[in-house]
Amino acid sequence: MTQLDLISDTADTIRSWDPAREAALERLRRFVPSSGRTYADTRNHDFGPDNRSNISALSPWIRHRVILEEEVLAATLNRFSASTAEKFIQEVFWRGYFKGWLEQRPDVWIRYRTALAHQIAALDANSGLRKAYCEAVEGRTGIACFDAWAKELTETGYLHNHARMWFASIWIFTLRLPWELGADFFYRHLLDGDPASNTLSWRWVGGLHTKGKTYLAIPDNIARYTGGRFRDTHGLARAAEPLDEPPLGGRVPIPAASAPPRSGRCVLLITEEDTHPESWETGGLTVVAAAGLSLAAHRSPLPVSPAVERFSSAVVNQGLARSARHFGLDPGIVLPAENWTGALAALAQAADANMIATAYAPAGPVGDALRAAAADLAAAGLMLIQFRRPYDDLVWPHATAGFFKVKAKIPQILERLGL
Repeated sequence: MTQLDLISDTADTIRSWDPAREAALERLRRFVPSSGRTYADTRNHDFGPDNRSNISALSPWIRHRVILEEEVLAATLNRFSASTAEKFIQEVFWRGYFKGWLEQRPDVWIRYRTALAHQIAALDANSGLRKAYCEAVEGRTGIACFDAWAKELTETGYLHNHARMWFASIWIFTLRLPWELGADFFYRHLLDGDPASNTLSWRWVGGLHTKGKTYLAIPDNIARYTGGRFRDTHGLARAAEPLDEPPLGGRVPIPAASAPPRSGRCVLLITEEDTHPESWETGGLTVVAAAGLSLAAHRSPLPVSPAVERFSSAVVNQGLARSARHFGLDPGIVLPAENWTGALAALAQAADANMIATAYAPAGPVGDALRAAAADLAAAGLMLIQFRRPYDDLVWPHATAGFFKVKAKIPQILERLGL
């Protein structure tokens, strides 16, 4: 494949974002030849939405586990040595690092959601804040690069990682807007929006994740890494004083996952957290039915992008269809986003099942919903089983501080994964 072919392919990817697993695998196949030194040398460049040839653009599929981290790592290591592809391999592990970090500090997620509710209420009460916020999310600030990224995000559901950092920095330090509203804007529109990665990345830019360490958007840096597209950027903050907050609580143990039972009849529950049920370790369970649940609309009290809701529903529905083929089931049902536990219990009763089996949902809307539903399911005589992938069990315990601890363990984790 020529460089022009790869540029054309990534432009088509950004415009369409086909949710199918086959599309994800094809994108992975096309990107792998560039995942070594080429990626390391060019990954920080944002060439614009029509040229993502320097990055994988796999994150919407990986976030929903349409394809798995292990598959991406295996394909990369089949082409390059771990040292040659070091930068891309580390990039894959960042998502797991953030998830593991947040699992051990769930109060950060609760604090973010609580603060967001207050900030949304402030939009109604404070006309000046509302005006500045609307100008930012609608791309009307007069800062050309920022406005372009705001429109790119709402139109495509994606931003280059470097652009996300610049955008968050300008939002916090130049526009002086609450970081929670910015994180929410991203989460409502990003197809790869992940509770841990999104929340903690915004906290990192603002100096909350790594205490005192902030990220400042600098005009020369923006001009250099956007190929001069935003050469004349003026009016940005020249300093980035860290944000402050009350002390966090201490780390808590990672919640235990469920061991696959030796026997029992179960209904599979497929959520947007993991849409690859054919690789779930169901142990001795007999899978008798399947249901799909998309809670993308629960990302925020504000309206979530229709594109995000469509993508989330599509990957769940396709996972549901694959589970029917893999386990030899009748077509599964799609549960309503509201009052879904009753419909799930009725399906389990009709299938004479005594368990609901699903992938472990980390901190976020799906995890919140499953915890809230456990008692209702138990009252209906149904045990909720949450399987956690070996990849997560290998990565998450090392996410106790900065990324360095996970980074240092990558060779051992790859070995444990058989890669």
